[in-house]
Amino acid sequence: MTSPSNFGSLTNEQIDFYNEQGYLVLPNLLSEQDLSPAKEAMNKKVSMIADELMHAGLISNKLEHRPFKYRLAELFADLTSEEFLNYGRSWRDRLPGYFDLMSNPKILDAVESLIGGELFSNPVYNTRPKIPKVAAGAVPWHQDKSYWPDANSNPVITVWIPLVDANEVNGCLHIKPKTHRTKLLKWHSESHTGTGYTALHESQLGKTKTVVLPVPAGSAILFNDRCLHMSTPNESDEVRWSVDLRYQPTDQDPMPSHGAGFLARSYLHPERVATLEDWLAEKPEHNT
Repeated sequence: MTSPSNFGSLTNEQIDFYNEQGYLVLPNLLSEQDLSPAKEAMNKKVSMIADELMHAGLISNKLEHRPFKYRLAELFADLTSEEFLNYGRSWRDRLPGYFDLMSNPKILDAVESLIGGELFSNPVYNTRPKIPKVAAGAVPWHQDKSYWPDANSNPVITVWIPLVDANEVNGCLHIKPKTHRTKLLKWHSESHTGTGYTALHESQLGKTKTVVLPVPAGSAILFNDRCLHMSTPNESDEVRWSVDLRYQPTDQDPMPSHGAGFLARSYLHPERVATLEDWLAEKPEHNT
């Protein structure tokens, strides 16, 4: 759906690249100020985890003064993968900082260039704290659509944003260009890590050359939900913090079985755009 006010922020060259390749890298899209609310939400969750670990006698120091990119990794340095996975492979907490990020105009402007100005923020958003030595940090080759195979939503655009520099040591994104035209492939549940990630067999990956995408913090990688991608394990001593946000046109399936998304932008009905209070109350639109 394209509104009359649809402009967006991408150049024609960027739009053509995305349409042809199935992905687009926007280096340094977000500033530290843009990322700050989401970091605050992540720090709040880490402090909660530290409190629980301390109460359970699993740690003797909550490491409250350690830097953002190290603290969670150091809290679990002497614990098991299973103890880490008690908190999930990814987080979907309804904290204000995440709404600030998902409704950031810089992100919405980019997505608008690709699918128009009537934008719905999909309920499947994730915070991913990839810590060292935990097998679940490695995400196998998959298509995002395998997580919502029956949803009548196409396109769904994933916006992947690292909160620290993402590189080949701490496990950056790998992608196979032009695979967004692929149908939804038959997947299986990955069993090695105990996370149940959807995964593809090597024989399904085709001959398309893999592109490795190291990017600095605050960059955004946009890709179609059929585009094949994965990430490698974290072999560093820091947390590879990232988020994956998703957007789609408003005239498509809002996927309520996955939670409550929200109307992020509308030129046709601006009065319905959700506020923070709406989102916290799990209301997809603002009722005036």
